[in-house]
Amino acid sequence: MKKQVSVAFMVCGLLFTVCLIVSNIVEQKLISIGGVEATAGLLIFPVSYIINDLIAEVWGYRKVRLIIWNGFLMNFLAVLVFRLSIWAPGSVHFTHQDAFELVLGNTQRIVIASFIAFLFGAFLNAYVMSKMKIMQRGRGFSIRAVVSTIIGEGADSLVFFTLAFSGVIPIQALIMLILTQTAMKTGYEIIALPLTNFLVKWVKKHEETDVYDSGISYNPLNIKDI
Repeated sequence: MKKQVSVAFMVCGLLFTVCLIVSNIVEQKLISIGGVEATAGLLIFPVSYIINDLIAEVWGYRKVRLIIWNGFLMNFLAVLVFRLSIWAPGSVHFTHQDAFELVLGNTQRIVIASFIAFLFGAFLNAYVMSKMKIMQRGRGFSIRAVVSTIIGEGADSLVFFTLAFSGVIPIQALIMLILTQTAMKTGYEIIALPLTNFLVKWVKKHEETDVYDSGISYNPLNIKDI
């Protein structure tokens, strides 16, 4: 019998991947929110954590592990295509090479830092969601959504900014960046909680699914276990 995935699961996976790729493209722009400086990735990247929460809550850790690795590989493919597009000789009619490279050509250090940080943050978020659901016996989704985001986004910011900017900016400024980004992304999650709660309840009812991860392997590399 062939394994099937639902339309809802497929849409969540696609949206998760799109959020990752788009956030990396817009990450280079610095924006100001209430006088606090942040990257434009803040506008969409936290959505990936909301989807992470939804998939972990409804379909369980094994399914979100699959989505995380798929998002990682698609993001890698996007970065590879960006690099090839930059390196490819431009037509005489293309006069915006510098701008094109500026937008799509993140430094190798930034790219590596973002890849590693994403894996740390995404898997920690899913692990905390899964374990807390069992501990809470399915109750208190809002609490575990916020706690998992603080841990996941905190790990993501810690790893990314440390790898990307250590030795480039002062340590005090680095710590402030980590704390600010974690706080703002967690705030995003809290503001979106009413919508997230609604979606989780609707998807559970529509899919007739509510997985508890009892006795599973939490090894991030065990991707065959789906």
